[in-house]
Amino acid sequence: MTTRDLDVVLFGATGFTGRLVAEQLALRAPSGTRIGLAGRSLARLGAVRDSLGEVAADWPLLLADVSDPVTMNRLARSTRALASTVGPYLASGIPLVEACARAGTHYTDLTGEVLFMRASIDAADVAARASGARIVHACGFDSIPSDLGVLVLHDAVGALGSTTLLVRDLRGGYSGGTIASLREQMAAAAADPAARQTLTDPYSLSPDRSAEPDHGDEADLTTPVHDPELGWLAPFIMASANTRVVRRSNALTGFGYSREFHYREAMGFGDGISGRARATGITAGLGTLYAAMGFGPTRAGLGMVLPKQGEGPSAEDRAAGHFRMEVHAATADGSRHMVEVGAQGDPGYAATSLMLAESVLLAALGEETLPDRAGVLTPATGLGMPLVERLRAGGMTFRLGDPDSPDAQEPGDPVHPGGQVDSGVQVDSGDPAQRAGEPSRSMGPGRA
Repeated sequence: MTTRDLDVVLFGATGFTGRLVAEQLALRAPSGTRIGLAGRSLARLGAVRDSLGEVAADWPLLLADVSDPVTMNRLARSTRALASTVGPYLASGIPLVEACARAGTHYTDLTGEVLFMRASIDAADVAARASGARIVHACGFDSIPSDLGVLVLHDAVGALGSTTLLVRDLRGGYSGGTIASLREQMAAAAADPAARQTLTDPYSLSPDRSAEPDHGDEADLTTPVHDPELGWLAPFIMASANTRVVRRSNALTGFGYSREFHYREAMGFGDGISGRARATGITAGLGTLYAAMGFGPTRAGLGMVLPKQGEGPSAEDRAAGHFRMEVHAATADGSRHMVEVGAQGDPGYAATSLMLAESVLLAALGEETLPDRAGVLTPATGLGMPLVERLRAGGMTFRLGDPDSPDAQEPGDPVHPGGQVDSGVQVDSGDPAQRAGEPSRSMGPGRA
């Protein structure tokens, strides 16, 4: 890479999540790291910088607008690595991805938009591989717990067969930016049969669709199901993005997890009548949300009652959030294994801002430790185990556990206040989904 003026640029620093990522960069960047803040307003950027204290006093401010290709190219050439919180990404993200791919600049973002990731692969993968750029999407709650959780399990036990990620405990607020992204994708799917096909194809992010194994029906869950080993399962709203990212990781490594790797995600509620009732309830809530998002008039109406872009929960609510997931897998010898992934703090804000900050810092400063890959990548293939170690140091849990005792917890794990762990999803009375009849969940990372 040619000499750059900066190590890291945060694009979208004035948005709700962008400000949180800026705080994490100020807290976690090694002394001497050259960091810039970019956006459309110097006054607003200056206010963000001032809020960060003396550590950020000399950070340069850069004017950039997604509608101006000149500023996108200039931004990409200014830095070694860039983090973007500007979404919905499908509407505005491709010009910056292309600029980074051409410039050999490492790029990270928070997208959970499958349509955008597919468009990015088609538009920028060849150029990024030629320039040496790592374009690493989904560096937040979409999809680091999933992608790195599977990587950690594979690193510990080898080839993986049937693998399931279970959401065991989750509390977090809605992101106005994520709601905008969901509306954008649903509108695109309603208008374009090709977009609908991309969203429903379980291997839509594959580098070579024809090379993928045939495991039969791999559609995401839409109804409650009972698994004899895992209990009652319900659909997980983020599975449609996470599963495709994880499958892309497997393919990009030459099916390193194995060609028998079969992956799904669900919310886990245990056995018995209570587990079935909770799984049924959350499935009904998700169905209501998807039906509303899939119909134009109600999709527009939801935009009037749910949080707007730039809105998010209070500091107190962010601190009270948490998540705990388990990645369960069987290996060729029939043995079962599990990795627990968790963090204290709202998944879509506190945890996500840590994940993106550490991702872009690693891309900028830790290149010699990273996998020898370039192109449009995933967190597991572009940043890998070095990112796991950085996130562990930041308080996240990636820990091998006993699949037969899924609720075991070591004292001090940053999963749930007071050391208490519930085997089901926490109900967050402040979650607007509950007002539409859905029990609870986080909508994932916020966008500017």
